[in-house]
Amino acid sequence: MTWNFQEIQEGMQKEVAALATEEQLEAFRVKFLGRKGVIAEIYDSLANLSKEEKPVVGKKANELRAEINRLLEIKKQEIKEKKVLGEPLDVTIPGVVSPVGHKHILTQTIDEICGLFESMGFIVREGPEIETEFNNFAALNIPLDHPSRDAFDTFYLQESDPEHDGRYLLLRSHTSPGQIRIMKEHKPPLAVVIPGKVYRPDAVDASHSFMFHQIEGLLVDQEVKFSDLKGLLTVFCKKLFGEDIKMRFRPHFFPFTEPSAEVDISCYICQAKGCSVCGRKGWLEIMGCGMVHPKVFEAVGYAKGKYTGLAFGLGVERIAMLKYGIQDIRLFFENDFRFLKQF
Repeated sequence: MTWNFQEIQEGMQKEVAALATEEQLEAFRVKFLGRKGVIAEIYDSLANLSKEEKPVVGKKANELRAEINRLLEIKKQEIKEKKVLGEPLDVTIPGVVSPVGHKHILTQTIDEICGLFESMGFIVREGPEIETEFNNFAALNIPLDHPSRDAFDTFYLQESDPEHDGRYLLLRSHTSPGQIRIMKEHKPPLAVVIPGKVYRPDAVDASHSFMFHQIEGLLVDQEVKFSDLKGLLTVFCKKLFGEDIKMRFRPHFFPFTEPSAEVDISCYICQAKGCSVCGRKGWLEIMGCGMVHPKVFEAVGYAKGKYTGLAFGLGVERIAMLKYGIQDIRLFFENDFRFLKQF
């Protein structure tokens, strides 16, 4: 038996063009590709062909089968699209919603804190995580013999040389170097908050991590007073923790501020009566603050005695732990979805 493949293909293409339903498409498939279809008949006839004819007919049969499959896929998609377009749209059917993530609890806390200060006229700036020794220490009035400058307390990227202070690089140990960079670039008045990651070689436990987040604040102008600092931080803490909290400022020492203070708020969990969160003291330590030291202004080139400023810094993880009752800092970084989805 001989096969006219050109005639078969032309007839097949005409039939495909006329198909309009899925039932017609299935009937076409069975006619050509079924167990008793045209392709099966061609393969069965190979046994009666000569050795010379078998490879020629077999090759053409394979090509025909491939073409049929291609046309079937094209026509199947056409019929499917026409069916969808022809059906009335039911707008009451629930849509398919892809799962969408959300911001990490630390990012939420940073956004909330920065947003509060933005509402009070501050702008948000970020600084590099790799800093110079000058910006991280010297310009902030931190002397060479200060413990924080030791290699055991700072991640140095190059070996430090006291004779060439400021030349060597390190992972910033606090966000305060951002103050130096901003004051070098801009003249007062300025009000800025600087969020970001900081690094210290601390052993990891429930309250310590070698990487954590801080937010630094700086306001510089003429005649800025400590009363401005107290008023600013009081408004901030009441907005963040509630209007009923009480505030206290305890004298402290920081090399880059003078005078300096630690800021406490009354424990909002136990209403200052004493609980496990506040260590039975009724107070929660929130941040450090103070008036910018004159030597910091000198390091950035500000005229002596012309400006005064206030600065403050807080740990984001600590704020989040206090606000949401989280007991272990490691939970923030373990990527446990059971923990993260709560916030």
